[in-house]
Formats: sequence, structure tokens, C-alpha cells
Amino acid sequence: MKKAALLAATLLAAPAIADEREILAEVENGPLAGTLTPPVGPATTVPVVILPGSGLTDRDGNSPLGIAAASYRLLAEGLAAQGVPTIRIDKRGLFGSAAEFGDPNAVTFDDYAADALAWVDKAVEETGAHCAFLLGHSEGGLTALVAAQQVNENLCGLILVATPSRPFGQTILSQLRADPANAPLIEDAERAVAALEAGETIDVSTLHPALAGLFSPAIQPFLIDAVARDPASLIGNVHVPVKIVQGGRDIQIGEDDAARLAAAYPSAEFLIIPEMNHVLKAAPAGDRAGNIATYVDPDLPLATGVVEAIAEFVRIHER
Repeated sequence: MKKAALLAATLLAAPAIADEREILAEVENGPLAGTLTPPVGPATTVPVVILPGSGLTDRDGNSPLGIAAASYRLLAEGLAAQGVPTIRIDKRGLFGSAAEFGDPNAVTFDDYAADALAWVDKAVEETGAHCAFLLGHSEGGLTALVAAQQVNENLCGLILVATPSRPFGQTILSQLRADPANAPLIEDAERAVAALEAGETIDVSTLHPALAGLFSPAIQPFLIDAVARDPASLIGNVHVPVKIVQGGRDIQIGEDDAARLAAAYPSAEFLIIPEMNHVLKAAPAGDRAGNIATYVDPDLPLATGVVEAIAEFVRIHER
């Protein structure tokens, strides 16, 4: 999640759709940058704003920390073919949105949520639509939930993809515990999470060296904000249509997370795509290494059904 070293970097591939273009959303210390992907042919729905996941994830869904799946670019292209315009974005302080924000680690979910709503307004302005959806992937789903705590007449609804249902610290611990190789790290990780949940920083020199990046001092203020957010509580205060989409082979966020979100918001539409993993690709069953290999394959298409399900939800609930 450490961000500061790559403010000016960009991982954007050449646009696959000829009419794609860069757009800017004006915010204090901005602007924020994103890519508008128009539909192939006439628009048949209102737009969708794609909010990226944690850390150094760029608008295409890639990261210099070992992710090159291009999931958001592929999602934008797939939705374009379904008549759905999209805007995919770089988070404040990173890549095209570096601007004048200073330290990109000096951020809260309230900041990200305000930016998300600025993008909703920009999507309406750019397309002439009457509203726009927020699609949050992973941590981006939490951003969408925080944003939806505010009333914004331009917000049509939320699409939560591979979104955690528990506070951030518990999600970190769950992910670490899922890999038996992490057994030597668990006690120190639990101690670090407990400190953050108490609103306190922790000296990383007292932790196992493998945890130094995860609990870097530079990001601990952000983590303190993150661990205080409970997605299941937040979704209970949402008053727009919600679609929850979860992969059955996601090794980072489980089906139980999606079920917990759905239980907290019973009117939400809830879809499990059995073969889909965290980067929205079809992954082999029972093969962790094969699953992770999809994280670096931009040529592998998205899992069957994910684009169609999102497009259908947008068509039905665009008001």
C-alpha cells in the first residue's frame, strides 16, 4: 500500500477503444484524472464510475506491486460493448491524479468518498445522463459505501465487487490466515491490528520483518481510519439500489463477506460467480498458484457473466 515513491508513474495501456479520452474532475488541490470510455454505438444506460482497490492500484486495475490483470480496463471495454459508458479513475495523489495533494498517504476514506461523488457529478456532466453508478472493487467498495452515506441526487446506485464486509483490520488478518505459510506472522499481525483499532501507531521494528510493508509507518494513519470503518454497518444506511458481486474463487475476499453485506441490506441484488477470483478472472479450482497467475495476465478475459450482470443491473435501476 505504500504510495509515495510512484506519484508520477503511469501504468496505462494504449486505449483499446478509439473514442476513449482523458477527463478531469476538479477538487481542492486537484484535479483528479480518469478515462471516459464511451459505449460502442449509442449509450443505452447511464454511466458507471469504477473506483479502484487498495494501495497503488491504477485506473486500469494494475499495480507496480505485482498486478497486471488490467481488470478495470477490460471491464470498461466489456461494458462499452453493452452500451454502458464508464469512467475509471486514479486515486488522489497517484498516477494521473498526483496534482498538488502532497503525501498520497495523508488521506482518509472521507477524502476518497468526496472524490467519488465529484466523479459522479462529472459523469453526469460529461454524458448528459441524469445520474451515475459507483462501482467499487475491493477497497473501492468501502469508498463507495462511505460516499453513499451522503445524499447526492446524481448517484443512481452502488455496485460492490469483491468488497469486504468486515473492518479492514479483520480483513487483513483473514487474508494472512488463509495462507498457511503466514503462520509465523499471525501473532505480530494481530498485535499490530489491535493497536490500530485502538487508534494507536505501532513500531514496525517490533514486528516480523515480512510485515514491515503492510504496516509501514507512512500508511498507519490511513490504516487507523480504515480499521474504524465497518462496511456491514455502512451498507445498512444506504438508500440507493445495490448490487453485490462476488467470486467463488476469490482468495482475498470470501463468499461469507458478500453474504454478510447482503444480510445487512436485504434489498440488495446478490450474485456469486463461481469461477471468478479477486481480479475478476476465471481461476482454476483448488490451485492457489494458478489463481495468482491470473493477476499478471492482461490477455485473460474477465470471468463469464460479470460484465453482463453489471450491465443488466444498471439498465434496471437507472431510475
